[in-house]
Amino acid sequence: MNNEELFRIFHDTGIVPVVAINDANKAEKLAKAMIDGGIPCAEVTFRTAAAEEAIRRMTQAYPEMLVGAGTVINAALAEKAVMAGAKFIVSPGFNPETVEWCLHHNIPVVPGVATPSEIEKGLAYGLKVLKFFPAEALGGVNMLKNLAGPFGQVKFMTTGGINVNNLPDYAKAANVLAIGGSWMVKGDLIENEEWDKITALCKEAMVKLQGLELVHVGINLKNADAASGAASEFAKLGMVINEGNSSIFMDKSIELMKAPGLGANGHLAFRCYDIERTIYFLKLRGFTVKEDTIKYDAKGKIKVCYMNEEIGGFAIHLVK
Repeated sequence: MNNEELFRIFHDTGIVPVVAINDANKAEKLAKAMIDGGIPCAEVTFRTAAAEEAIRRMTQAYPEMLVGAGTVINAALAEKAVMAGAKFIVSPGFNPETVEWCLHHNIPVVPGVATPSEIEKGLAYGLKVLKFFPAEALGGVNMLKNLAGPFGQVKFMTTGGINVNNLPDYAKAANVLAIGGSWMVKGDLIENEEWDKITALCKEAMVKLQGLELVHVGINLKNADAASGAASEFAKLGMVINEGNSSIFMDKSIELMKAPGLGANGHLAFRCYDIERTIYFLKLRGFTVKEDTIKYDAKGKIKVCYMNEEIGGFAIHLVK
């Protein structure tokens, strides 16, 4: 797997659970619980003696799962992790020896940085994805916004002090590629084999990551006269008429189509933090993108699209 493929998975999944496991015999069940929760990805940290064997067991039992090694503080540990099956290496700091070993062996590496000088060092090695650690202690999202100016080409994996409550703040940040955290795979949950709880926490995190919010309902009407008639009725409720070329908006919450659009009855427009990521999220739940509806912004990011499937006769419309 090359860097581009890896980082696409990081982005689409959005969350990389940081796993510290003390008993490798529980690795397979942990991996399944995470996959069932919609997160087929893990950073197994070398903070415990069981890390190497846990990586080996996870990758053998679930080859479709993206498993990497974290807390890799030297080249020897990097080699040990890769031999066990790790597909990527993450380190808390920037150790040139570790970075050089990974680059020499074509292993994706995400070293930790905390200062602009360390970011410049990463760029000198050709790295454009770096770990921002410890995120909250270093200023969190505000610091990341400041770093976006001089380092617009860099994306960050953020770890340290992140939980389900501040997860949305990081999900909104344009220079955050993926978010690391351990709240859904805490040591006591693994130790007590609370696999259903881990699955539930993973599902909760994935939903929170999307930021899905219903912003308006589109109603299909047969023609412009029918749309105008409906608008007059909604206006009696105190709603403001906003005339458009193809539709009429009532305030910002109801769109009256002047001709039948997508969906048997109309569409439901949902805003989300990152449409590409939400498309991946919805695909796991049986939805597919209507390719000819995709529109891009100036940066090449999807700004609107529809899904092929309907709910109650309404098409699903994603907007940024």
